[in-house]
Amino acid sequence: MSYLKVPSRSNPTAFVFLVDQSGSMSEQLGDGSGRTKAQFVADAVNSQLMELVLRCTQGNNVRNYFHVAVIGYGKEVGPILGGQLSGRDLLPIEEIANNPLRIEDFKQVFDNGEEETTSTPVWLDPQFGGATPMCRALDYAAALLQQHVTAHPDCFPPTIINITDGQSTDGDPSQRATDIRSLSTSDGQVLFYNVHVSSTAGELVVFPDTADELPDVYARLLFSMSSLLPHVGLVRAGELGFAVSDASRGFMYNADPTALMHMLDIGTSTRHAATETV
Repeated sequence: MSYLKVPSRSNPTAFVFLVDQSGSMSEQLGDGSGRTKAQFVADAVNSQLMELVLRCTQGNNVRNYFHVAVIGYGKEVGPILGGQLSGRDLLPIEEIANNPLRIEDFKQVFDNGEEETTSTPVWLDPQFGGATPMCRALDYAAALLQQHVTAHPDCFPPTIINITDGQSTDGDPSQRATDIRSLSTSDGQVLFYNVHVSSTAGELVVFPDTADELPDVYARLLFSMSSLLPHVGLVRAGELGFAVSDASRGFMYNADPTALMHMLDIGTSTRHAATETV
């Protein structure tokens, strides 16, 4: 296990976000916000896409240190970014930066009564319906990452983050997860993380070392599918206040909006992108 490569334009890494869009994602969160699970996941992914753009921005240029895909699975399995990016999967981050679906104004009211309006790009709208074809989604992701590691055999290993609220309805995804984690570059194996989200109150489990504290067979399955956090992930988790160890896996159970945002941040941690002068 190394994970020491620094992403660059000649050796970009890849991030694949798998988003459960099954019918149950229409359920509202239990926090009184009125948001559905689909909405809060879309909000989190949009925010993380903006963060990835910022990590790759030098001056007025967005440098293609990352290639990114957002794949939904519900009624269909496939890429779910909108607008000019519709129907496209693994994209250089510059193309994502330049082609949001729209720009939304967001008003924030501070404790002192002052207001501030910021403009926020949106790439992904919430969708839901159908079953949970997780196995088909993993097959789709595996094909993308096989192409990427073939084209960039020395890159920081690609990462999949699977966000779901339910069990796979098209079979056991365990072997597919094992096959994905066996893909590798010269810097290590592909990283595969899982986040379970729920509309009901429940104990949040973050980066567990073992499956002992997990409540059911399904949670233990997602745990077993998840990679160990590499050093860069452990460092970032520690910076955000999580207690982690070398045995901690990239898995959250009953993640709320804040926990999901932290997972996306930690899950996309790499060594600092290269500062290239050319």
